[in-house]
Amino acid sequence: MISFETSPDSYRHWKLKIDGAIAFLTMDVQEDAPLVPQYKLKLNSYDLGVDIELADAVQRLRFEHPEVKTVVLRSGKGNIFCAGANIFMLGSSGHGFKVNFCKYTNETRLAMEDACRFSGQHYIAACNGTTAGGGYELALACDEIILVEDGNSAVSLPETPLLGVLPGTGGLTRVVDKRKVRRDRADVFCTLAEGIKGQRAVDWGLVDYLAPRSRFDEFVTERAKNWAEREKGKTGSGIPLKPLNPTISNDEILYHNVKLTLDRQRRVATLTVQGPSAGQPENASAICEAGSDFWPLRTFREIDHAFLHLRFNEPEIGMLLLKTEGDLEAVQKMDEILARESAHWFVKEILLFMKRTLKRLDVTSRTIFALIEPGSCFAGSLFELALAADRSYMLDSPDEEVRIALTSLNREFFPMSNGLTRIQTRFLADPDHSESVFSLPQPMKPQDAERAGLVTFSIDDLDYEDDVRVAIEERASLSPDALTGMESNLRFAGPETMETKIFGRLSAWQNWIFIRPNAVGEQGALKLYGSPQRPAFDWKRT
Repeated sequence: MISFETSPDSYRHWKLKIDGAIAFLTMDVQEDAPLVPQYKLKLNSYDLGVDIELADAVQRLRFEHPEVKTVVLRSGKGNIFCAGANIFMLGSSGHGFKVNFCKYTNETRLAMEDACRFSGQHYIAACNGTTAGGGYELALACDEIILVEDGNSAVSLPETPLLGVLPGTGGLTRVVDKRKVRRDRADVFCTLAEGIKGQRAVDWGLVDYLAPRSRFDEFVTERAKNWAEREKGKTGSGIPLKPLNPTISNDEILYHNVKLTLDRQRRVATLTVQGPSAGQPENASAICEAGSDFWPLRTFREIDHAFLHLRFNEPEIGMLLLKTEGDLEAVQKMDEILARESAHWFVKEILLFMKRTLKRLDVTSRTIFALIEPGSCFAGSLFELALAADRSYMLDSPDEEVRIALTSLNREFFPMSNGLTRIQTRFLADPDHSESVFSLPQPMKPQDAERAGLVTFSIDDLDYEDDVRVAIEERASLSPDALTGMESNLRFAGPETMETKIFGRLSAWQNWIFIRPNAVGEQGALKLYGSPQRPAFDWKRT
């Protein structure tokens, strides 16, 4: 079972050093410590285990080290920054794992960019040597790329000419969308296995600066200080992220506020979220004192962990049912506190993390139904779960009260990858309605919620159980491949962004290329990498 819990004192591939406003995150991959024993992590290449540590470090820097303004990504090995994703790992992994691996690494790079945009933590890639494939994609996620000038070191995206696949972590998109490299030059760059070095790399916009090896560390530190001086300081100490320590059994994962139950025979998982209890902290000072046990942070960390567990450890679970339990008014009150204190750096980080967790749900390839039943508390931040679902079913019972509610957090705090809120995306055809729903009386009963378009179905108690059961059974009988494609196409209506391009175009194309013989057949480029044989391609274009 793949675990996503780690901490700096147990990292094997990264070293985190804090020096005032500057953090040094050093990639020093242990060749003999891969996630599974079929390959070696040569040349600072990475697998999922390496990236789990990176994701943890990025997260902890935001919560535990608010004083940090610049993060320097550097290599612990001489003459090489990073060779990218380990090719032998990709060649020996199943299709689903490869796709989910790419999705996870993309989410980690986006979290780095999110930290730059919203948390005042800027990343510098100090490329002291070869920077290839996923190594260059890691650098592309930084604010600035500094390449050593030694007549030999280059940056490259060699996946297409060498491996018959695409750069899997947003490299193509970031080259033309983020760094705005000319399309014709990008075309040349992405088909040059040896990459581009020196002044041409600067002239084409592939890197920002060159520095001679004799002055490399000095120049990188100067740039790190320069970035740090631009940011205003945050007040207060960092908040340690305690381990979640879930209790894991064969068919259930129990967290403090979240429960994930697995029905493998029906291929259905149920995620139940317990709402906040009474007596929650009401101001920033008390929230800081509660630390990582503060209900929204702990709960969304648990939800996030459960999503990752499903992706990597339960590939045959096709459907995720979302439920909540608790006091609707308590969730509304919690959202009011979060909105009121949102200017405080810690509360802001919590809200940003909730946003990223909801985005992870958006791109999770599982059918998602929200079940709104008696005792549920789908309000505000928790109602975002229902808005993220492919459908929502709300029980309409004369004997039991079932309600939903919007809060101010639904209005602006959790934009999707397309830059719109889930309410705005839902009512794309009627933008005025996306605002007017906030003026409707809250909380809302089932028929009012359905009339407002906030739930898919409100169903009376005589039919609810059968209707939901039939909907689940019908869904489970459909092709998982077709459902993955259908749901991905329907979830992201509206404008396109760099993020939607990465998860829409790149993921979809890579998903297809990863099953093609030209890449993974016995004579495919990915399979034959490292051998003296040349790949045999099917030359037909589609």
